Amino acid sequence: MTRRWTKEDRRLGMDRPIQRRDFLNGAALAVGGATAGLGLAGAAGAAEATPWPQDRPDYYPPRLQGLRGSHPGAFEAAHALRDGTKPGRVTPLKETYDLIVVGAGISGLSAAWFWRERHPDAKILILDNHDDFGGHAKRNEVVMADGSVRLMNGGTLMIDSPFPYSPQADGLLKALGIDPVALSKRCEDHAAYRQRGLGQGIFFDRETFGEDRLVAGLPDLGEDLPSMEAVDGFIDATPLSATARADLRRLLTTFPDPWPDLTSDAKKDRLSRISYRDYIRDVLKMDPAVVAMFQTFTQGEWAAGIDAVSALDCWGFGMPGFRGLNLAPGPTSRMSFTPRGYCVGASYRFHFPDGNASIARLLVRALVPAALPGSTADDIVTTRCDYSRLDRPDNPVRLRLSATVTAARHRGGDPDTATHVEVDYIRGGRSFSVAGAKVILACYNMIIPYLCPELPEAQKAAMHELVKEPLVYTTVAIRNWTALDRLKVSSVRAPGGYWTSFNLDPVVNIGSYSGVTDPTRPTLLRLTRTPCAPGLSEHDQNRAGRAELLATSFEIFEREIRRELGRILGPGGFDPATDITGIVVNRWPHGYAPERNFLWEPELPEDQLPQTVARKRFGRIAIANSDCGGGAYTDVAIDMAHRAVGDLSA
Repeated sequence: MTRRWTKEDRRLGMDRPIQRRDFLNGAALAVGGATAGLGLAGAAGAAEATPWPQDRPDYYPPRLQGLRGSHPGAFEAAHALRDGTKPGRVTPLKETYDLIVVGAGISGLSAAWFWRERHPDAKILILDNHDDFGGHAKRNEVVMADGSVRLMNGGTLMIDSPFPYSPQADGLLKALGIDPVALSKRCEDHAAYRQRGLGQGIFFDRETFGEDRLVAGLPDLGEDLPSMEAVDGFIDATPLSATARADLRRLLTTFPDPWPDLTSDAKKDRLSRISYRDYIRDVLKMDPAVVAMFQTFTQGEWAAGIDAVSALDCWGFGMPGFRGLNLAPGPTSRMSFTPRGYCVGASYRFHFPDGNASIARLLVRALVPAALPGSTADDIVTTRCDYSRLDRPDNPVRLRLSATVTAARHRGGDPDTATHVEVDYIRGGRSFSVAGAKVILACYNMIIPYLCPELPEAQKAAMHELVKEPLVYTTVAIRNWTALDRLKVSSVRAPGGYWTSFNLDPVVNIGSYSGVTDPTRPTLLRLTRTPCAPGLSEHDQNRAGRAELLATSFEIFEREIRRELGRILGPGGFDPATDITGIVVNRWPHGYAPERNFLWEPELPEDQLPQTVARKRFGRIAIANSDCGGGAYTDVAIDMAHRAVGDLSA
């Protein structure tokens, strides 16, 4: 049946044949397509028929476009289990392992690594519901219009944390060959776009601010005091009213103290009990247009707007409006990112071209060396993974993809006397069972009560309390970036947009991979959407956003990509119909692990926190995920893996 496109669809290029999807359900092209590795020829000859797609030599999911992240086929079995549908007849496999890990994200892979460190001869099976390993550390490989291959993170972006990495997390990175400080100095070119005069801009849309206008030169909000020249130049170019401009200038540059009689501690306490929206709207008396301008600035961190995030957290995040308060440095117990037991101060930062997918790939290399040849953190970036080697019977560690676990139960039913745990999973519509002496559940907390209904009720309730933050990271391939060069923006915030921000691919030169610094060459854009429902609590906003993502087709995502990029970049000569050559939408309905939000949640002792109760060992089963660590950071995932391995070894 021929699809009937509207006039606007044709203007936007919805009818153009690009690498992106089929429109039936947003699914990507078949896994066998686009198999070549970075700079390598595709697999020679036709693949022999094998029982599972993963075992074929042409299987290569990083190249898939369309709807990725939590992709079609990755979640349906889990949702059916949640809804009470029992899996069909289970076929027991003659496979017994020393350890079974459920989840091949950073935490699950780290758990397998730590276990092998303690038990070098252990047999391990890792099961994951996705068609690729890495979990939220998703790798997008895109073939560009000129035949080159570019990389983008489809999930976890960088090595960073509010606090220094623990000795365990830091030790794992070093064992994998990752020295973030040295890599950052040697590989990241933070000045590449700045040297061309590009910076951050804000798109003021007509629906929110009265007219469409992109304004470049947003001052760095993290600076102690931006230059008045930069502030005035930016503000004078906005479409804001005279009153709103004056308020914005006051917010960015002056030093008001609305509570001069309070101590620093008392001010922090008060800030922790009001939202940032209420602080700038009601305390600092900002114009509604200024409030609207900043409404989405917190979405990338908390998946909620400034109406659902405390003013204290926004102070810690570097938002403007707090200079005059003269607050003492350092966090408090009522901040979402509280210290986890070691010295306070931000960790190092480094960004691989594919985000933290390179960490996942280095872990897989350590566990299954034949699948990812090489030896350094440089060569991991461009090495092609041979997925057919991940699940071979002679591997000490086997990694099995597209396998959704539906049960983990102690054999005989008694966790105190059982010698093994039976793990059921669905793969290709069929149910199988394997056995492990120990099991680490490195999957989302909210699914674990359905996998292990015999868990204590308090532990299951704690798991259900942790509501993950939904988000979408979209990779868009463009023919060139001359429009951004003309408009002098390398990143754009769009407070009223469907996509609330986007940026040019950061320039990272590592191994044989180089960033794109010539605006006439193809490159990638990274777009972000965190669906929210302003006015609700953070968790209710997250629940509403999750429902929206699951109901949104790829076609809707693509149309909004084309509309927004056309509106924002059109004045620079960008044509969405001809300049977009590929799209990967990484949809994460259950996105990043939440931190505590004291606008809505009570302060609790450490042993009563939901994540603390949820992560308790249960017989031969331990829990390892960032949910249980209370933060969506890579070091948290690693720390929870190390703890789970210790729990089972105690």
